[in-house]
Amino acid sequence: MSFSDKAKNKADELTGKAKQGIGDATDNERLVAEGQAQETAAHAKQAGEHVKDAGRDVRDAFS
Repeated sequence: MSFSDKAKNKADELTGKAKQGIGDATDNERLVAEGQAQETAAHAKQAGEHVKDAGRDVRDAFS
């Protein structure tokens, strides 16, 4: 996973957490849900990148 991908995914995760916090503070359920969705999407992207990295490691081990 490239550094820029990691940074973008982390930024999305932190933005989602911030939205959740603001939503909690203002009793805005929509903002909380939006933040949770954004954070979950960032985690899924990170997991996909880790799978790709693992696949490359396996391929390189057999090369």
